[in-house]
Amino acid sequence: MRLIIRTPATAANLGPGFDALALALGLHNEVVCETPAEPAVEVEGEGAGELPEDASNLIFRSMTYFAREVGGSLPPLRLRCRNGIPLERGLGSSASAVVTGVLLADRLIGGGLDPDRLLGLAVDVEGHPDNVAACFRGGGVIAYLSRDGWRAERLDPHPDLRPVVLIPKGERVPTQDARRVLPVEVPLRDAAFNVGRSALAVRALTHDPALLHEALEDRLHQARRLELAPKARALFRDLREADVPACVSGAGPTILAFEGVGGPIPELGPGWRVERPGVAAEGASIVEED
Repeated sequence: MRLIIRTPATAANLGPGFDALALALGLHNEVVCETPAEPAVEVEGEGAGELPEDASNLIFRSMTYFAREVGGSLPPLRLRCRNGIPLERGLGSSASAVVTGVLLADRLIGGGLDPDRLLGLAVDVEGHPDNVAACFRGGGVIAYLSRDGWRAERLDPHPDLRPVVLIPKGERVPTQDARRVLPVEVPLRDAAFNVGRSALAVRALTHDPALLHEALEDRLHQARRLELAPKARALFRDLREADVPACVSGAGPTILAFEGVGGPIPELGPGWRVERPGVAAEGASIVEED
């Protein structure tokens, strides 16, 4: 059996929507799974020579977790990973790996789990419901914890959204460091501010992109995380002063900006990687070849 799975990058939080809002982007990882085969992992593209190529690989670990939770055993398999999502840049590379593992294991074991159950298992491993939900569903999402577990509602982004991904070369922020700098408690006025901005962000993303500049404002996490990435912090400040809608993508240091609804995005020079990936309307997909 040969399975091919394709997963999009994701920009989580979108300013005020901490651990709730996310957008799927048109940068992708593709993994080819062949079974039965001598167990192995090969990595090309982003993370080559850095990501583990054995059973400690996050895709393998996610598959093992799935098998343990639902029952069943995995056949011997080989993974060939062609990665287009940068690591530790706030673009959901870990969510991509976990979603890949969960979907592959579900297909190989024959679990046939419903989308909500798959989402919950992926969140158990990855820890970030917004990234995982956007990777599964595509488009925009609102992730939330219900009485029955994690759920996600799909948002259809406005067709005029033009996301630009601004990745500082030489700056990386491990997720654990980005979480470590966050406060345990926040003032009520700041929490209320983010509630209002989150609601406005949903409106801006789906119906009125002209609202994005204000809608992406946040008082809970962005300023603290940008302290870990001086280049990204300086650019973020410049973009906001130039009236360009911008936010930290996930844990950073990547900055997500939107063209066409504010000032122009400046030329950044060789110290930056600039991508215009568009919104990924489709989430993770898996096909089987004989």
